[in-house]
Parts: sequence; structure tokens; C-alpha cells
Amino acid sequence: MPTSGGDLGEALRSAYPELAAVREAAGDAPVYLVGGAVRDLLLGRGRADIDLVVEGEAAALAARLGADTVEHERFATAKVELDGHEVDIATARAETYPSPGALPKVRPAKLEDDLVRRDFTINAMAIPLQGEPELIDPHGGRADLEARQLRVLHERSFADDPTRTIRAARYAARFGFEPEPETAELLRAANLDTVSADRKDAELLRLAGESEAAQGFGLLAEWGLVEPRGGGVELAAQVAELLSNPPWKGVADHDRAVLAAALGPAGDEVELVSATPELPSEGVDLARGRDPVELALARAMGAEWLDPYLEEWCAVELEIGGEDLIAAGIPQGPALGRGLREALRRKLDGEISSREQELEVALEAARSADEVG
Repeated sequence: MPTSGGDLGEALRSAYPELAAVREAAGDAPVYLVGGAVRDLLLGRGRADIDLVVEGEAAALAARLGADTVEHERFATAKVELDGHEVDIATARAETYPSPGALPKVRPAKLEDDLVRRDFTINAMAIPLQGEPELIDPHGGRADLEARQLRVLHERSFADDPTRTIRAARYAARFGFEPEPETAELLRAANLDTVSADRKDAELLRLAGESEAAQGFGLLAEWGLVEPRGGGVELAAQVAELLSNPPWKGVADHDRAVLAAALGPAGDEVELVSATPELPSEGVDLARGRDPVELALARAMGAEWLDPYLEEWCAVELEIGGEDLIAAGIPQGPALGRGLREALRRKLDGEISSREQELEVALEAARSADEVG
């Protein structure tokens, strides 16, 4: 695990060659690589999101890099793109929280203040971009990496920002780490209800995107921070597996589906699981128009008939359209829809196959509906 000198410098240059441009643009303003990128560099995990802290104006450094910039004045941050990679630049800052779960108030500060405001010691390390690379580790993050444990920087960490509990589950699941005893005690005493639903949901979605998301939700449940739906942890793992392989890969939003599987609430997927369509047309009537997440959950819960729906039935289309029926004398109105639906039903069920048969069936059903009307 490199910590200083040539090994650290070589690892840094190999993983993040684009930072040479930042070093040149920064001039005399001290700039540091911080957070997850440092953590993953020490773990030998390769690239992570690039977060930089500058003891100066983040926007000014971003402008000197000559890249398209997105600024967030409230938090003194800027976002640029370098060599196809997104880089977040922040002014070194200190934070105060006006109330539990509220967004922080920030002020410019030194790197030491910036590191102490972070969530865990393993994310509170930095590497200067100027001069000889060395690990800046005032809170023992490297030792906690070696011990494979999570440690908060102060006892009010989860009270100030309860979403850090969700991040704890994310890191614990991703790295196979355990909270050290005091952090574990603080986790069980935390309260996610003090944070806005939007912020909580955003962090839960990030957890759902992890390869070990089910384990993370299990940890949150173990700590008493969420209440999964019945069998939700297992279902989350099943949904993640389902959406990782054909034919379901890409059918539904992976993160939304895993989150819904874990926490619910149960929706109409239960209805789909209990259904036993005997004909393709019955399956299409049940499934068409549903949220893809709902379909994925139902399939993971045992609705095997959704496989042929996805692979075959939902792709069946008529060769005719409403204009063909109008040309044959059917007026605009409900009869058109009735005719087309009947033709599609019979095509799905294998009763007809040619365009001529489609038109014949559709006209018969439309005229019948017209006569009844």
C-alpha cells in the first residue's frame, strides 16, 4: 500500500494522467486529490471519481483549465471535463450544520478543516498535486483501510448528516469492511427521519447501484435504519441478477428496480405473480403498459410467463392500421380500436397470420361493435 515518494507518485500518474494539466494550471494555489480517489489508489482498485480541493477559488482553477465548467456557488464547487473524465473541484471549506439533517453552511478554510468535515477516516486523506507526492492522513485512514473498518471522524457525524449511514452501508458492502465499535453504536442510534426524502432517496439509489446492494440493504436493516419489505433483501439480489443477464438486461432501470425490491412498497407486481395467463393475448393484456420495474420485480418473484411476453408477445404487431379500416368504410370512433384489438388478440394466439386475415377479423369486429352501438 503506497503512502509516499516514488511508489505513490507512480500510482498517481498511472491512474490519473490528466492531473498533470491541473498541476500546471494551479500555479501557486495548493491543490489536492482527496476522498475516494485516494482511498481506492491505496487499495489498488484503480480509478475512482476525481475530487480535488484547492486552497483558493475553485471556479478560477476550473476557468484556467479551459474546460466547460459548471459552478455551484453555494458549496464553492466547480465541475470540469478533462480528457473525457469528469473532475470535481472544490474550494477547501469548513462546514457547520444549523440543525440535524440540514444542508451545511460553508466557509473557505484550509485543507485540514476540509478533511475533518468528511464522513469516514478512509475518505479523509489527500495527496498534494504539487511537489513530491505524499499521503496526508491526519485521522488514521490508512490504518483503518488496513484494518478493513469504517470509522467516523466525530460523534455527531450521523446527526449532522444522517445520509452518511447509507454511505456506511455502501462502503461496508463494497469493501467488505466492518464499522468499528463506536461507529457501530452511533449507526444504531442514528435517525434517517431528520433528512429530506429527496436526499435520502438519492443515497438509497446510489446504494442500489452497488454490486453488493442487497448486502448493503441488509446492513441498514440490521442497524435499524430501514425496514425492508418481506423478503426484500433476497429479492433485491434476485432483481439485480435478473437485470444483469439477457433477456432482461436493460429492460428496467437497475437502481430503481433494486431499491423497489428491497424497500417496496409492494405494488401490482404481486398481481402479476399470481396471474396464470393461458394464452399470449391474456399475458399481453396483463403486462402491456406496466412500469418495467414492476415487470422485473414480478419476474424475480416467480412470474415465469413474463419471459415469453418479453421475448415474443410484446413484439407482435399488426400489419394493418386504423387507416385500413377507415378506407374500408369504418368511421372514426371506438369501433376502430375494437377491431384492431381483436385482430391483435387473434394474431397473438395464433389464430390468424396474414394481412388479409387481420383485415377481415378487424372489419368484422369493428362492424359488430358499430351495430351494437
